[in-house]
Amino acid sequence: MNIFTLPAEAELPGVGEEELHETLFQNDQRGVLIERIVSAGQASPPGFWYDQEQDEWVVLLQGRAGLAWQDGRAMTLEKGDWVFIPAHTRHRLAWTSQEPPCIWLAVHINT
Repeated sequence: MNIFTLPAEAELPGVGEEELHETLFQNDQRGVLIERIVSAGQASPPGFWYDQEQDEWVVLLQGRAGLAWQDGRAMTLEKGDWVFIPAHTRHRLAWTSQEPPCIWLAVHINT
C-alpha cells in the first residue's frame, strides 16, 4: 500500500461528507492508532470542537488546511507541516483544500 495512492475519484469524500479514515496500524495494548485521513473541502461543523481523549500528532502530506483552537489560535498547514495536539485540547478543522485533496497521517496516543 502507498500512502499517496488515493481511492478512485468517485470514492473520495465530497464537500459536506465525512472525511475518509483508514486505520494503518493499531495496538490497543500500547494505546497507539495510526491512520490515514483523506479530506477534500471538509471542515468541522460551526460550533463543533474536537475534545479527544488521546494525544494526536498529525502531519499534512498533501494539500492545505486550516486548524483553529478554542482559545483563538489558528494555523494554516502546508504540505509537510505537522502539529502535536495534546489530549483535551479543543480544536477544529477550519477548512481543507479540495484540489489537491488533503492526505493526513495521524498518530493517536493514549496518555
